[in-house]
Amino acid sequence: MSKPLIKITNIKRDFILGNEIVYVLKGINLEIKKGEYVALMGPSGSGKSTLMNLLGCLDTPTSGTYILNGKDVSQMHDDELADIRNKEIGFIFQTFNLLPRTTALDNVALPMIYAGYSKAERKERATSVLHQVNLADRMDHQPNQLSGGQRQRVAIARALVNKPSIILADEPTGNLDSKTSEEIMKLLEEIHGNGNTIIVVTHEEEIAAHAKRIIRLRDGMIESDTTK
Repeated sequence: MSKPLIKITNIKRDFILGNEIVYVLKGINLEIKKGEYVALMGPSGSGKSTLMNLLGCLDTPTSGTYILNGKDVSQMHDDELADIRNKEIGFIFQTFNLLPRTTALDNVALPMIYAGYSKAERKERATSVLHQVNLADRMDHQPNQLSGGQRQRVAIARALVNKPSIILADEPTGNLDSKTSEEIMKLLEEIHGNGNTIIVVTHEEEIAAHAKRIIRLRDGMIESDTTK
């Protein structure tokens, strides 16, 4: 049996608000294998955004352990977490999060700067992933010269550029019309077909339907975990 890519054991996350403690995650146990395509669902207040932030190493748990690709990230400090985020996780956000006055090519190459690649390596790899998302002809365009769907393709290329262990997509079609949403989800399916592990956080059933496994949260606990 291969080790899981993600292993979360009894993860709890509390937040202090004034004199109150809010218990958001109440002991989550979860394993995700390499190459899975998982959707994380749940109503507002279920804890799915908090869990996503923990999975993405944007936050650390109050208690419990999180092993990502063999490393215990639950005890790491900010600098170590930043390094893990850059190397192990490719983020896709609802709002694209692109630099406005920067070309598509330079937006995609950005994570490689932090990872210490040379300029030539950055250009070659960024060009390659822009080809992969069918945007080779838009490399020199800035975000304001691109449609919403094209911007999300740039964001997907940027998420892929460092060959991360996980692609973490937070409501990736939230700002797109239904036709463009379908195109983006088709692209994510192709990326999954290439062997990438994908976790999509969504509240839309039709987006979750693209995943092979759906985990539903309610009140800070896993309510159901179903595999197709």
